[in-house]
Amino acid sequence: MTVAYISDMKFALLVYIDPKQLGALPPGEFDERMRHCLAHADDLRQQGKLFDSQMLGLPAAARSVRARNGRRIVLDGPFAETKEVLAGFNLIEADDIDEAVRIAEQFPWIHTGCLEVRPLDDIEAVRRRVLPQRSAALPHQAS
Repeated sequence: MTVAYISDMKFALLVYIDPKQLGALPPGEFDERMRHCLAHADDLRQQGKLFDSQMLGLPAAARSVRARNGRRIVLDGPFAETKEVLAGFNLIEADDIDEAVRIAEQFPWIHTGCLEVRPLDDIEAVRRRVLPQRSAALPHQAS
């Protein structure tokens, strides 16, 4: 498979947390970290580096969907072999992965989980390759 990267170098910062460590924070510490996180996000938005950020609902509210051997399987919750769970994401633009890592290092969640920095692939390039007739007729999102 050929991977096409977006020319503007966009990255997903996937926020993983350990709920036990988060639950062990002193009273008020979560809110303090959120204040820091939101201020950092606001600064990144003003710089044109942050496009979106969202928190995900609790893992207990999730469903995992798979298809195996012709059967659809739906499981309650996330299905991962880890104590950390995906809690949210930030969609950013950076010059390269090193800058994306520097941005990720400023989020407080690296202390109670981790931030995975992952480059985005250009889905529109894939669309043009696999659906050349249809992609010309579709309105494209601004990136």
